[in-house]
Amino acid sequence: MALAPIATATTTPGAAEKTSATGVTLGAHADAAALALTAPSASPAPTTVVLPSTNADYLNNPAPVYPAISRRLGEEGKVVIRVLIDKDGKPQQGHIGQSSGHHRLDQAALRAVMAWRYVPGRRDGTAQDMWFDVPIHFALQ
Repeated sequence: MALAPIATATTTPGAAEKTSATGVTLGAHADAAALALTAPSASPAPTTVVLPSTNADYLNNPAPVYPAISRRLGEEGKVVIRVLIDKDGKPQQGHIGQSSGHHRLDQAALRAVMAWRYVPGRRDGTAQDMWFDVPIHFALQ
C-alpha cells in the first residue's frame, strides 16, 4: 500500500540580478519555502508559494550607497541580507545572513534593504509574511 504525500510546494524563483550604475549588483532569491501540512487524502492539492520580490518597477528601490572609504580601500564583496517581509511588502526584521567580510559594506546593504518596499510573498494566492534572502554585490569597476 502506497502512502499519499502530505503536501507539495511549487516555488517561483526571485528576480534576476540587475547591475546599477553605482557598481552594485542587485538580485533576489530565497531559501526553499516551507511546506504546508495537510491531512492525507486521496488527491492532495499542491500548495503554490510565490516568494517576495524587489523587481516591480513601481517600487523604486535605490541601490545601496557604496561607502566612500570602502571604495578608496578597494573593498568588494557579496552580502546576503535575510529580511522578513510582511503581507504589505514592508520589511519587519533583517540581519546579515552572509557577510562580505567588510563591516561597512554589510551595514550599507542592511540599511538599503530595510528601507526598500517589496512585492509580498503569496501562499495559494494570499499575501503572507515571509523570510527572504536579498543578495547585494559590491563591485568596483
